[in-house]
Amino acid sequence: MHVADPVTVVIDPLEAHLLRADTLRVALVVPVSGVLGLLGPGAINCAVLAAREVNAAGGVLGRPVELVLVDGGRGPAAVAAEVRGLVRSGAVQAVVGTHASDVRVAVERALGGSAPFVYTPPYEGGVRRPGVYYLGEPASLQVGPGIDWLVERRRARRWFLLGNDYVWPRLVHASARGHLRARSATVVGERLVPPGTTAMDLLLEQLAAVRPDAVLLTLIGSDLIAFNRAFAASGLGCARLCGALEEHGLLATGGDATGGLYAAMGYFGGIATDANLGLAERYTAMFGPEAPLLNGHGHGCYEGVLMLAALARRAGTLAVPAVEAVADGTTVVSGRGPLTLAAGRVRQRVYVARADGLDFEVVTSV
Repeated sequence: MHVADPVTVVIDPLEAHLLRADTLRVALVVPVSGVLGLLGPGAINCAVLAAREVNAAGGVLGRPVELVLVDGGRGPAAVAAEVRGLVRSGAVQAVVGTHASDVRVAVERALGGSAPFVYTPPYEGGVRRPGVYYLGEPASLQVGPGIDWLVERRRARRWFLLGNDYVWPRLVHASARGHLRARSATVVGERLVPPGTTAMDLLLEQLAAVRPDAVLLTLIGSDLIAFNRAFAASGLGCARLCGALEEHGLLATGGDATGGLYAAMGYFGGIATDANLGLAERYTAMFGPEAPLLNGHGHGCYEGVLMLAALARRAGTLAVPAVEAVADGTTVVSGRGPLTLAAGRVRQRVYVARADGLDFEVVTSV
């Protein structure tokens, strides 16, 4: 991984105490192992780019930002214990995370409002704890536009819900069931499987038995890749709508030429905005043309570091009560344009894209 000065990334969190005392240290919690390990390299790059830009603008509270990497691909308890230890020891002063929601819940509880925590990917919604700021799309907003598009354009009335068995898929499915009822569509089957499942043939047999028009996929990482590969070889013809498919997942799947694979995300690397074109130029200049592709999960880390810096500058401190008092209205500009906190969250456009070979083609946005 190429990291340009003046940003330091500490790979071993145990070495965080060796950093200079005049820095602002941020725990960067991203998966570099496990089902979501594919996301790690791009997310780290995006966070490093953001930190470099923050530092070029004078840093935060007069101090340069340094990133301390925490592997968010492990079990929730292990990740939460490491983050809590880093905060309590003073090794880090804040947290930015792109990882699964079960890890997020554990980290939130472990922090207990002791440090700001900016969480960037799509999430399930619900109550927000003080000091936690969400930049991703809640379940109630993320998949609805894709469901609407497939109901209207592909007459998808019979749906199967398939995901991993943890908090985000469960609540996305609950939201989707209500949305489908409102569109006079029906759920003909549902299955939640443990992360790391290998029984793709059995899942495909279930789909073949009920013959849905569309499948809502809340599988993640390598499970989503494995399912889409198996689906492509199965000959099944129903549409698939994914809540966690990004550019690297599509590449790892081998692309898709069926015209029936869709993803709903708040960001795709190819969205045609001036801000995104500029971001892509800066990213390529820093990491080279062979770097991991810009994608929704990695881009979230870019936004997360920028938002944390903006919150600290506005509050004049990283103390959670002071940050909470000024958080609403805090704005940063990312590849998808201006991003403004309201009630600790952002409301942003959701894009629905169709896989076209190895690329995504945006078909609608809401």
